[in-house]
Amino acid sequence: MGAGHAHGPAVSSGRRHLRPLVIAFSLTATFMVVEFVVGFWTGSLALISDAAHMGTDVIGLGMAMAAILVASRSTDPQRTYGLYRLEVLAALANGVLLFGVAGWVLVEAVRRFSEPPEVPGLPLLVTAVLGLVVNVISFRLLAAGAKESLNVRGAHLEVLGDLLGSVGVVVAAVVLWTTGWSYVDPLVGVAIGLFILPRTWRLSRQALRILLEVAPPEVEIAQVRDALLAVPGVAAVHDLHVWTITSGMDSASAHVVVEAGADRDTVLTGVHAVLRERFEVTHATIQCEAERFGDEEAHHA
Repeated sequence: MGAGHAHGPAVSSGRRHLRPLVIAFSLTATFMVVEFVVGFWTGSLALISDAAHMGTDVIGLGMAMAAILVASRSTDPQRTYGLYRLEVLAALANGVLLFGVAGWVLVEAVRRFSEPPEVPGLPLLVTAVLGLVVNVISFRLLAAGAKESLNVRGAHLEVLGDLLGSVGVVVAAVVLWTTGWSYVDPLVGVAIGLFILPRTWRLSRQALRILLEVAPPEVEIAQVRDALLAVPGVAAVHDLHVWTITSGMDSASAHVVVEAGADRDTVLTGVHAVLRERFEVTHATIQCEAERFGDEEAHHA
């Protein structure tokens, strides 16, 4: 059986994402405290809400960092794939947190329609603008890693949600400062909540697909089977499985029946090449079976 268990690239990739996560975590945690202080000082429920939203960012970023650190330091030989699934669990936990925050924002927004708070606009505006700057910096720091890692993508989505929350607070502050129209605050709250929910659902669904070992969405099992059957010397394919270990690490296993007279090593090489080049599956375990005699041989690629 040809199995690829090269952990090095995934570990180095996780470590590469660690530095921007640490910077984003530090910035977000610091300004979360600032927003809580100013929010309670001015009585601004909008600012306190945004600070609470930032608090979920801090938790999410902290879990993302912990997942990378623990996964990269795993040396237990019994964990043949390391602790890469911690990344996926962290992303799912982030999704649950985001669902909670979005629900709280919607409930709080409804409450404010009946009792709109009176908040001074200028202190709210200054703090919201500073918070927006912090979120923009964190968002840009995590943008590259979000394309490669589901874990970082979860943190990136949380920062995006908070960035939009800061924009909403800025808008509310400007309206409050210039017009005194207090209903702008719950309206902005509803908009933020409705923006967060669908994106959170997509993130959680992706994490659940990995945990349930569903084939990656971009890989059609029927197409993989047809591609393997097209390899010269392959008579049949059965027990075909494709799943994701963690972001950027797809795996496959299959039994390939080799035609009588065909060279098994050549067939095995061809099967691995198809999986690698057409479907970007570099970790594959393929068992070759003789078509005529039914004997099985394990080949290592």
